[in-house]
Amino acid sequence: MEIKEINDRYTGLAESECCLSCGGAINYAAPATGEICVDLGSGRGTDVLRMAELAGETGFVYGIDISDGMLEKARRNAAKFGVANVSFIQCELENLALPDQVADLVISNCTLNHAADKQAVWNEIYRILKNGGRFVISDIYAITAIADEYRNDPVAVAECWAGSVTRDEYMKQLDNAGFSTVEIIEESAPYTKGNAKVASFTIAGKKDSCSCRSEE
Repeated sequence: MEIKEINDRYTGLAESECCLSCGGAINYAAPATGEICVDLGSGRGTDVLRMAELAGETGFVYGIDISDGMLEKARRNAAKFGVANVSFIQCELENLALPDQVADLVISNCTLNHAADKQAVWNEIYRILKNGGRFVISDIYAITAIADEYRNDPVAVAECWAGSVTRDEYMKQLDNAGFSTVEIIEESAPYTKGNAKVASFTIAGKKDSCSCRSEE
């Protein structure tokens, strides 16, 4: 799916009441006072504002999204509630407009499965995390490989399963990025979504404090 199509789709949903998330990463993330946090696929900014409150005036939260409408809505929400320690950035997940080792915490809810190059996304998460920093991600994985014919099907994409990869492939991408230890916090039983059988999970992990992985 082209970036313009994604932008148009989620801009149209920005003012709706529909739920766009498959998980509750924020419920396990526990941002601490003074921490720098990042929400990938921040949508209307709800989780960004929650993290900003927990991180306090000495902390800061970046919301990352590709949709003009979602970003506009998120900025309006931040202004409405007088939240100043946030910034909403428009960029692709595969190329985050953030410096190296900036974040103590990265979260995301049901967004990474939409990325065209998921390995690049995990490499970026690793890059922006400080040594010792952590992530909490909720997402969907496929029980069996999704047929190529569905990858760009608008209905399948809208139902959040077209871009999903298998659990083994998902975990391999984490390992390739440099995350050696990953904890599965919660995991659903398989369920049907469109023409696929998928499952949802929330995972957490840390970037080693003395990471020796070369960062490009």
